[in-house]
Amino acid sequence: MEDFRGARQESDQGGRKVFTEPGRVIVVDPGGQSFIRHNEEDRFRFGARDIQTQQVGGDTRTIVIRPDGSQIITVTGRDGLLLRRIRRDREGREIIIIDNSYRDPSAVGGFYVDLPPPVLRIPYDRYIVQADDASPDLIYETMEAPPVDRIARRYSLDEIRFSPSVRMLMPSIDLNTINFATGSWDIPPDQAARLQVIADGLNRAIARNPREVFLIEGHTDAVGNSVDNLSLSDRRAESAAELLTQQFNVPAENLTSQGYGSQYLKEQTDGPSIINRRVTVRRITPLLNGGTASLPPPPPGIAPPR
Repeated sequence: MEDFRGARQESDQGGRKVFTEPGRVIVVDPGGQSFIRHNEEDRFRFGARDIQTQQVGGDTRTIVIRPDGSQIITVTGRDGLLLRRIRRDREGREIIIIDNSYRDPSAVGGFYVDLPPPVLRIPYDRYIVQADDASPDLIYETMEAPPVDRIARRYSLDEIRFSPSVRMLMPSIDLNTINFATGSWDIPPDQAARLQVIADGLNRAIARNPREVFLIEGHTDAVGNSVDNLSLSDRRAESAAELLTQQFNVPAENLTSQGYGSQYLKEQTDGPSIINRRVTVRRITPLLNGGTASLPPPPPGIAPPR
């Protein structure tokens, strides 16, 4: 962490403090709210046979070609933000995994959405599942579970990432079998094996529906400064996502990762807390497609979802 801190640069952009460090951009609003961004394309490059970049109008298409001939296509706009994530098989058939180009007409303002707390109609221990005492069947059931309350519309990936009230519509699994040391995002080898049951559940869910998307959330305790903690939590989420792919063959394109700061403590303490240095898995597919809402027509040249 000290190396990243030493390379970190701070600037002021429209009243916001923007911190740039290797692989990350952290933005702190005047009100103290903060968020972090990173480029996920590096996760898709693992084991790639070739990587190509194309400019199509104002969009950039990064194509990762895998040894079996399948491709993962990431389309980003002029601002560098994700528009679409597509899987193309060897026969040329395409599945849109994430369509982030669609903007719901009822969306207002930026990417923050404030919703009332969901009405829970399931036991709390089925809403937030603890991985250490959950059976493989319960893990899978949680990964397939519907929203706990009605979803009013489709949400963009950024709205889901940065709006806790939107994420709360979906059950989650706390990976309390994985513990990070203070200031570290490494997953020790003896703990990595504990992800097997999570990976099995993810692979089973994705085999059933290749368009499933799961958010891997990284969390931190309150020790240290907030910018360091946000960087740490984001790297913890990415570390777990990388391990799920590289060791357990979970398709990288069906995962997205995001770190969160100390405003989302599980254990309310200012001191060191293993409980707070955690990773959470949450299915977000219904949030992306609006539950049972119909998807809009795909962009020109893109095959419809299968």
